[in-house]
Amino acid sequence: MQVPAGNLLQKINTPADLKQLKEDELKQVCQELRQYIIDVVSVNGGHFAASLGVVELTVALQYVLNTPYDQLVWDVGHQAYGHKILTGRRDSFHTNRVHGGISGFPKRSESIFDTFGVGHSSTSISAALGMAVASQYKGETDRQHVAVIGDGSMTAGMAFEALNHAGIENSNLLVILNDNNMSIDPNVGALKEYLTDITTSKPYNRFRDDIASVLAKISAIGPDAFKIAQKLEKSIKGTLLKKSNFFEALKFRYFGPIDGHDVEHLVKVLRDLRDIPGPKLLHCVTVKGKGYALAEKDQTKWHAPGLFDKITGEIKKSKSDKPQPPKYQDVFGHTIIELAEQNPKIMGITPAMPSGCSLNLMMKAMPNRAFDVGIAEQHAVTFSAGLASQGLIPFCNIYSSFMQRAYDQVIHDVAIQNLNVVFCLDRAGLAGADGPTHHGAYDIAFMRCIPNMTVSAPMNEEELRNLMFTAQHDDMGPFVIRYPRGNGVMVDWQRPLKAIKVGKGRKICDGEEIAILSIGTIGNEAVKATAELNDEGYYPAHYDLRFVKPLDQALLHEVFQKFNKVITVEDGCLEGGMGSAVLEFMADNKYNCEVVRLGIPDQIIEHGEQPELWAECGYDAQSITMQVKNMGMKQNKHIIAS
Repeated sequence: MQVPAGNLLQKINTPADLKQLKEDELKQVCQELRQYIIDVVSVNGGHFAASLGVVELTVALQYVLNTPYDQLVWDVGHQAYGHKILTGRRDSFHTNRVHGGISGFPKRSESIFDTFGVGHSSTSISAALGMAVASQYKGETDRQHVAVIGDGSMTAGMAFEALNHAGIENSNLLVILNDNNMSIDPNVGALKEYLTDITTSKPYNRFRDDIASVLAKISAIGPDAFKIAQKLEKSIKGTLLKKSNFFEALKFRYFGPIDGHDVEHLVKVLRDLRDIPGPKLLHCVTVKGKGYALAEKDQTKWHAPGLFDKITGEIKKSKSDKPQPPKYQDVFGHTIIELAEQNPKIMGITPAMPSGCSLNLMMKAMPNRAFDVGIAEQHAVTFSAGLASQGLIPFCNIYSSFMQRAYDQVIHDVAIQNLNVVFCLDRAGLAGADGPTHHGAYDIAFMRCIPNMTVSAPMNEEELRNLMFTAQHDDMGPFVIRYPRGNGVMVDWQRPLKAIKVGKGRKICDGEEIAILSIGTIGNEAVKATAELNDEGYYPAHYDLRFVKPLDQALLHEVFQKFNKVITVEDGCLEGGMGSAVLEFMADNKYNCEVVRLGIPDQIIEHGEQPELWAECGYDAQSITMQVKNMGMKQNKHIIAS
């Protein structure tokens, strides 16, 4: 649904249009931009509070910089809605995150103003530094390079690595630290405390008000005068803060903290910083959800609230008189508490996603046994390995696509030592509107090739609980449980916990001619398909493998001895996935059978609702039905008993 823009905003199609306005008109632009985001997101959904918090910063950057020649990189990018609206996508913004519409994150193929594709945190400084070094190499000394990174993203090791490198390059790089004390949930760790110390130092804040302007003027005199001013500035900063400045120690010129919601002051400061050479860091203090009272009050809830009434703030939910199945993440959250009450060895770990994965339930119930380690997936895995080395059983909950960031630690620190770390991979498979940066397409392939690893996927909520129960038994070694984003299929899901034999699948229904082999919750699409096929007189068998490593060899021998046609179905990549594992088994055991693999093809899948993407990739219920018929299955009038 498209909504009208304000009087000034509707005239801005590019940053060049914004630059035609007077500085005293920028406040109105900010008001209209903020309202436009509220109007559109309330009826179309998407990330919300993060973009509201950087409205003034966005306007100031586009007003001062010469984008896209000057290169602006947004970390994570879920806060870049204002950026998209000001750079030619206002009239298409209502298609944000919709199948076939614009992306919810900056995307190079979408706009020349999106200089770097993002979706995961903490990549901006590395990318902007690479751009700055490239510009320096090409002689483009007038080109500006700006990375906007949140204080939550600054907790990741990659951000520290980039700062460490940038400090020794004399590149034209400005890092803007958007300090709002939030990622999705409140930030944690020593860096948060350090930034709080800076923002609350009254003597320091009085001193820093005019330092950027002074340095900019001195730099015009000459390099010798500028070096003297730098030494004086560093000495005074250290005295006022009573401790060394972390960023200054990494050879960054540090400026701030400043009010990130004062657009006119931001314009002045950014102009001054533009004239100061070398790596610089501007510390902006902002409020996530700024301008929408409910989002300011509960920033986690309003990170991505879905559809809502912008007047009352009521978040709209699907109306149904019937009880609804829970989200898989909530099944995890409640089950880990249930298990931990029985087993004192169990610990919970997440890298900055406690509400997203529902570990926040355990953090509240058992605060000494559940840890949010910040946006630091590598640390989360090795921290879990350390716990496991001392006889504890860590459940390390990481989104499937984020687990890609910690692959070395999975192999080096967990698998080689055969430690009992339980990896709960939330958002496995196609994740929906967040798109390709968040799709959990590859975990089956990259986990099943690791020695000592067990790789499993539940078909429903009861199976998720039982796999968690199984994984926490002693001497299990590394154990993966993958499950998707969204709701399950069972209303009555809190059933007694039972152990599942590792590597044991199950027969869902018997049949003839064709066997369908599925792994994980996408098997429910196969159930729908077989029901429809049965109604039409087709009777394929259906097996749920449960484990892709180890495979249920007895089950597969049964399948290949009884059927000459097999369809594999998985919500994961075809290259190296479950279907590939089945083909390997067939070849190793010298079976000769027609096998068709359904899953995510070897291409980048864009954003959309999960059922839309399953259909696009050809493994929803209708696609499975069509494949069975295309393989030449005969119609029969008799019924196959289950």
